[in-house]
Amino acid sequence: MKAYLAALCAGAALAAMPAAAQSIVTERSVAAHEAFLASDALQGRGSATRDEAIAAAYVASQFQSFGLVPAPGMDGYLQKATVIRETLSAPVTLTVGGMAVGAPTLLLSSGKPISGALAVAIEADPAKLPNADVVLVSARNADPMTIYRAVAGKPIKLIIVRENEGSRKLLGMLGGKPRLPTYLEEKPPRERPSLITLPDAAVDALAAKAGAPVILNVTTSKERAVTTNAIGFLKGRDAKAGTLLLTAHLDHLGLRPDGTIMPGANDDASGTTAVLELARALASGKAPRRSILFVCYGSEEIGGFGSTYFGEHPPVPLDRIAANIEFEMIGSQDPKLPRNTLMMTGFERSNLGPALKAHGALVTSDPYPEQNFFQRSDNYSLALKGVVAHTVSGWAVVPTYHRPTDTAANLNIPFMTSAIRSLVAPIRWLANSDFVPAWTANGRPTQER
Repeated sequence: MKAYLAALCAGAALAAMPAAAQSIVTERSVAAHEAFLASDALQGRGSATRDEAIAAAYVASQFQSFGLVPAPGMDGYLQKATVIRETLSAPVTLTVGGMAVGAPTLLLSSGKPISGALAVAIEADPAKLPNADVVLVSARNADPMTIYRAVAGKPIKLIIVRENEGSRKLLGMLGGKPRLPTYLEEKPPRERPSLITLPDAAVDALAAKAGAPVILNVTTSKERAVTTNAIGFLKGRDAKAGTLLLTAHLDHLGLRPDGTIMPGANDDASGTTAVLELARALASGKAPRRSILFVCYGSEEIGGFGSTYFGEHPPVPLDRIAANIEFEMIGSQDPKLPRNTLMMTGFERSNLGPALKAHGALVTSDPYPEQNFFQRSDNYSLALKGVVAHTVSGWAVVPTYHRPTDTAANLNIPFMTSAIRSLVAPIRWLANSDFVPAWTANGRPTQER
C-alpha cells in the first residue's frame, strides 16, 4: 500500500511539472522563438507572403502545444484574408511645363497618374503649405513624413520634396521600394497623396516654375495575396466576464529589391515572442475567470490589414473584449525609461495602464508623444471600434528600426525576458478580476490615421 501511495504521489508530482515549467519565461525559450522567427529561412516574414504564412503556422503550432483551442466559430488556429497589392508595371515619369524631369524617386503613391499646376512652398512649415494639387517644398530641411502627414485633409494630390537624409531614411524604412496602394479585398483604400523626391538641382530649377503644368505618370498592375493571423483561445471560467486580447504582428519587411533580408527580430518578432510566452505561462494552471485571445497578426507593415480584418471578423464580439494589449518592439531597453520598464502608448487615454502598474507591471507613459505611436500600431484598429487598446514597447526609436541590422544578435534577451515575466502576474490579475478597463474623458480615438 505504501509503495502504491508513493508511486501515486510521484506520478502526481510528475504530472504537475509541465504546468509549473510552463509558467516560467526563460531566456532560452525567448531566444529560441527569435532564432526561428528572425532567421534567414523566413526571409524577413514579408507581409502577405509565404514566409509570413510560415511564421503564422509556427505560432499556431505553439498555441496548440500550450493547450489553447481554436477561437469560437473557428475550426483551426489560422484566419486568412485576401489582400490586393499594386506594383509598378512601368517606370515613373515626371514632366513640368512639358519638359521631362529626370531622377524622380517615388516613395508613396496613390497608384494613379496625377496632374495639376505647380505650387511652391519655400518653407518646410506644414501649416504654410498651399492648397493646390501639386506642391513643391523647396526647403532643404523638409522632413518628408512630417510634410506627408500634415497634408491630411488638404486637396494636395502630389508632394515633391528635396532628396535629403530624411527621404533616404524613409526609403530605407520602406524596404528600398515605393509604397503603393495595398488593401483588403473587401475594403478599398481611402485616397492618399503621392510623395516623390528630386535631386537638389531639379528642385532648384522647379522652384522658379510656379504655375507650370505637372504630370506624374504612374502605371500599376494588381495582384492578389493572402495574409494570415494566428489565433489561440484560452477559455475562461465566467462567460459573462469578457475576454482579454493579447496581440502582436508577425510580419516584417521581407526582402529588399537587392535581396537583402530585413530580419525584423525586434519589429516584431519580439512582440510575437511575448505573446507566445504569455500564452504558455497563462495557459498553465487554473483557467482564468476571463477568457483570453492570443493573436499574432499579418500585414501590419503594409497597413495594419491583419488587425483590421480581425476587427471586422472577430471570433468574439468586440463589445465582449475587455481590453487589448499589443506588444511591439520589446527587444531593447529605452535609455529614457527606468530599468526593465516598458512604455505604453496612450497611457493617459484609459485606466488600463495605471491599473496594471498598480499591480506590478513595469509600464509607464510614452516619452515620445510627438511620434504618435498610439496611432501607429495594431491596437489602433480596435481602439477606433471602442476597444480599450494600447501598445507596450521597449525602445521605440531604437537605431535598428527597419534596418537590416534588426537581427536576433542585436536584441537584449535578458531585458525581453524580464519585461515579459513582469507582465505575467499583472495580466493574470486582470484576467481574474472584475476590474473594467475604460477610456478616460476624450481618451477614445475617433479618427482614422
